[in-house]
Formats: sequence, structure tokens, C-alpha cells
Amino acid sequence: MKELAEKLLEELNCETVFTIPAFGGVRVLESVVVTWIIMAALVLVSVCLVRNLKVESPGRTQLALEAGISFLYDFFDGLVGKKGRRYIPYLCTVLIYIGMANVIGLFGFKPPTKDLNVTGALALMSIVLVEYAGIHEKKVGGWLKSFAKPVAIVTPINILELFIRPLSLCMRLFGNVLGGFVIMELIKLIVPVIVPLPFSFYFDIFDGLIQAYVFVFLTALFINEAVEDEE
Repeated sequence: MKELAEKLLEELNCETVFTIPAFGGVRVLESVVVTWIIMAALVLVSVCLVRNLKVESPGRTQLALEAGISFLYDFFDGLVGKKGRRYIPYLCTVLIYIGMANVIGLFGFKPPTKDLNVTGALALMSIVLVEYAGIHEKKVGGWLKSFAKPVAIVTPINILELFIRPLSLCMRLFGNVLGGFVIMELIKLIVPVIVPLPFSFYFDIFDGLIQAYVFVFLTALFINEAVEDEE
């Protein structure tokens, strides 16, 4: 158990890759550098995929890309509704990023989502977008009145949700990613040879993608709740 505790502390520790003296010695953490790598890889793949797009006689790559984008838009359209369609690109971007961040451990990098700062920032961005969506749709007056629905007595609870929601999104993503690591280490201690392989496949790939799905699914539901008028 001591070995497990040491490995857990090692996973939670975000090493400083380098500092920026010009900005007062700001530390650039490993999770930030890995995020830059993910961003560069996604930009490169995107540029390659959108080159030579054709209106007539598209190739197989273009057809597959269009089918994937259409699937994502149809999926999110059913969650956010007509009024929330303008936020679908953000949801798609976050889905792809978290999915990549959770499985990048297969390539020897530490997943950024094991850094509480990263999951907290993702949750904060999503909740800010949710509240912006509510203000944009209902205006400031309508947004403030929504805290008193369905009855005025629940206003304190609705206000408290402004802080509970980002905390919930943050800890759910961080906790599940870290929980998968703990379970894998326990399995390796008990059965160290062959059995951990399928479990490693599950936690490194399938579970990581599931957590990305859950995060954007909840964000989409919050957006739909924010923009839809209550009866």
C-alpha cells in the first residue's frame, strides 16, 4: 500500500517543465505542455482533413469526416435544442480535447485531466458558457428572475447551483480519471502479468472516452436548461 500511495502522489504531482523569467518566473506545468501537444496534433490533423474539399464527387475521407461531424451535430442538437445550437462547436471541441487528453497516456504522456487545475478550468469555462447562454437568451432581467423559479423560496438553492455545478463537473472528471489509475495499480499489485491488459485497455481508452462524453453531455443539458423558457 505504501508503494501505491507513492505512485498516487507521483501522479498527482504536476512537474514544472520550464519557467518564463520575462513574466516573473511563471511556471509552465507538464499538463500545460501536454495540452499544447494535443492542440498542435488536432490542428495538424484538422488541416490535413480539410484540404482539397470538394462539392462534387467527394473522396472517402471527406465523406467520413462529414458523417462524423453530422453525427456530432445531430447528437448535440437533440440535447441543447434549437436555441442552443450556436454552442455545439464548443461542445464538439471540448469532447475531442477531453477524449484525447484521457487517452494520451497510451503514448507515454501524463493525461492533463489528472491535473485538478485542468479539470477545474474546463468546468469553469463550461459553466461560464452556460450562464452566458442564459443571459443571451433571456437577457439580464429574465436570467435573474430564473433564480426564483419555480417558486421564490428556492432562490438560495438556485444561486448555490452556480458554485455546485462547476465543482461537480470538475470533481466528476478528475475523480473518475484518478479512480481508474488507482484501480489499475491495485490490479497490477494482485495480478501483475496478463490480467491487467484488458483492464488497462478499458481504463485508458473506453473509460476515458466515456468521461469525455459525460462531461459534454451534462454541459449540454445545462445549456438547454439555461436557454429554454420554463412553463
